[in-house]
Amino acid sequence: MYNVLMLGIVSFFTDISSAMIFPLIPTFLIETLKASPILLGTIEGVAESSMSILKVVFGYYSDKLEKRKIFATAGYTTSALGKMLLAISATWTGVLFSRTLDKLGKTIRTAPRDAIIVESVDKSRKGAAFGLHRALDTLGSVLGVAIAAYVLWQSPDNIRLVFYWAVIPAVISVTVMFVVVRDKKRVSTDPVKEKPKLNLKWSVLPRDLKIFLGISFVFALGNSSTLFLILKAGDMGFLPLYIVLLYGVYNVSHALLSYPASKLSDRIGRKNLLVAGYFLFGIVYLTFALVESASLLWLLFAVFGLYAGLTDGVEKAYISDVAPPEIRATALGMHATVVGVMTLPASVFAGWLWEVVGSSTPFYFSAITAFVATILVSTYVYSFQQRT
Repeated sequence: MYNVLMLGIVSFFTDISSAMIFPLIPTFLIETLKASPILLGTIEGVAESSMSILKVVFGYYSDKLEKRKIFATAGYTTSALGKMLLAISATWTGVLFSRTLDKLGKTIRTAPRDAIIVESVDKSRKGAAFGLHRALDTLGSVLGVAIAAYVLWQSPDNIRLVFYWAVIPAVISVTVMFVVVRDKKRVSTDPVKEKPKLNLKWSVLPRDLKIFLGISFVFALGNSSTLFLILKAGDMGFLPLYIVLLYGVYNVSHALLSYPASKLSDRIGRKNLLVAGYFLFGIVYLTFALVESASLLWLLFAVFGLYAGLTDGVEKAYISDVAPPEIRATALGMHATVVGVMTLPASVFAGWLWEVVGSSTPFYFSAITAFVATILVSTYVYSFQQRT
């Protein structure tokens, strides 16, 4: 579990930085730089989707070269550079470029890093490993929110100062990744057997993997950027300091559930946790469409954190269950690509619905797609442990 713990520390510092920045982007764009909700959705969607299509590529080359750390280190470095650029951005185009650079870093590192996690533990502990990593990751978000809130409390409305401070933990995460994380050498159980060739044709992928990728596509149709939840909070009168604290409530809830939920999936299978998580997502978005009391948002952000805790690590563990070892990083990259690429149409469509139809409409749409995905998971996804 050494690598899992060290990668958790790397993600801990990365998410301190990210959480200081992320909840302030809508306010920074719309109030400081005078952008619109559609432009907000476009920037975040372009940044996520344009880079996400490459996640499967970096996963593929990580498998092909049997190298993980070099890709993960390059990814964390690129994200840190993006955060540095954001701190000095004076226009929305600068924000777009910085967010794209940040997402490119995430694109490079995600699949190889997740493959390191899988290859560093026994197969019976994959869920627990992803859960521990995600819990440390999210604890970093909690601390990042606390730091951002303190900076805003000392210097109200000085959002750019928060961005400057966010660079420090980003640099620390790169340093830890470079110095302490080890590449895990994969050893064949049959040294005489020829190493399997990578074959990425859709027709040869395992049936369970194809089904889950399809369900992930449906869910992603309505999974627009979380920035729209934050925008809703701002629309209901929350000041930047309290928006940051709302995001903190989400991260505390997420952190508390990530490890126990993912560990539980090792014992009972992944399916029930995924069903519960997608259903909670639908409930949260449906309530966001209907909510009139600003005080209820505190509870909604907490429940949204439960959804994330139930699904983030469990999804990755399920994919590692059904994907052959020789394409493990590639399969993890495929899933990340499907989810990420759909962020652009989902976010642009959400921004259009917000401006043209009404601010509640994008939340109704997201709730519908989440409930459809819940039904599909309950019908077509099987617990890998039960089938073997």
